[in-house]
Amino acid sequence: MNDQPRPYKIHRHLVASVVEALQSIFQDGYYADKVIERALRNHPKWGGRDRRFFAESVYEIVRWKRLIWFCLDQEESYDSNSLWDLFGVWWYLENEELPLGIEFPELNLEHIRNRFSKSETLLAVRESIPDWIDQLGRSQLKEAWDDEVSALNHKAPVVLRANTLLIPRADLKSRLQAENIFCENVGDSGLVLTERKNVFTSPCFKSGFFEVQDASSQKVAPFMKLNPGLRVIDACAGAGGKSLHIAALLKNKGKVISMDIEERKLLELKKRASRAKVDVIETKVIEGSKTIKRLENSADRVLLDVPCTGLGVLKRNPDSKWKLTQEKYLTLLEIQKEILHNYAKMTKKGGFLIYSTCSLLHSENKNQIQNFLEKEPKDWELEEDLEIYPAQSGYDGFYMARLKRLQ
Repeated sequence: MNDQPRPYKIHRHLVASVVEALQSIFQDGYYADKVIERALRNHPKWGGRDRRFFAESVYEIVRWKRLIWFCLDQEESYDSNSLWDLFGVWWYLENEELPLGIEFPELNLEHIRNRFSKSETLLAVRESIPDWIDQLGRSQLKEAWDDEVSALNHKAPVVLRANTLLIPRADLKSRLQAENIFCENVGDSGLVLTERKNVFTSPCFKSGFFEVQDASSQKVAPFMKLNPGLRVIDACAGAGGKSLHIAALLKNKGKVISMDIEERKLLELKKRASRAKVDVIETKVIEGSKTIKRLENSADRVLLDVPCTGLGVLKRNPDSKWKLTQEKYLTLLEIQKEILHNYAKMTKKGGFLIYSTCSLLHSENKNQIQNFLEKEPKDWELEEDLEIYPAQSGYDGFYMARLKRLQ
């Protein structure tokens, strides 16, 4: 766990807000990012320090939930009193003291220390991950799993992608520095913050000069071998981070058809495209197989950023490891196969199909591509694939494969 002492006094109302958020996440099933976003919106008078304390506390307690409960040595319970104790244990493990001004009469610190020492020999407890995910990861990644699961517990860096349609990266870096937002170059057009800041209030963001996008995710669009004027389908576009990057690499020339089954995500993409001054994106809701059939043999490039377990992005979405089940995992494997089989036909002969996930598992990555090629060996060939692991890169885990359609 991170050892970053916070010398300031913790106000009881802030901890109460953390406890309320944890109840929404663990008891009511809401996603942490949405709960945090809502709470920050409902407390506009919180200062920057309080906002950071709230968001970091919620994320880190969610991340380390299993280890904290192990140290508390109680059955998991999400009533208010138990969650106050959960906060107290987390704070103690982080800072080696309890927060000033708040009493935790039920906590036995010596027992907590002993339990923490015992956790060192139990990887799934120490790294705070469900047993079934630990077993699955180990079965597929072998000895590499230990380092990867540890890397996934590090806080995710904030990475920006310069919108090169509007501004060169170097100019963006200078403008951000003038706003006391300091960055270092990463990748072709990325900037990683050296100190966490709320970049969404930046005038540069409001002007469309950048998007927040992890460095690994920024590798997908260049991997597609894009040139201005191409017709590209982003078939699982979501809110469109990769669609916007594709449009930038096309230099706003050609066509990007961004598709998703959820219209609300595409509406968000339209707002982002407007801010970024992108006008080559057309959104299309997938209403069934007819939507796909009408686009057969029509695209120079098709991107399938398929639904997946998200095990490569646990550092930024820690609650997904608690919400994922074995049943969901198996369902996702079938969805991936179905999307690959049905959506690939939108690729023109001679064009490229790009398959990507933010997972570390071979079952979602290489194995899916191998199975696809075995079924259609005369129609496709694998040109290249790329695996990105958090322990090696410091960023999210990703997989991408580029296949050429032969006939």
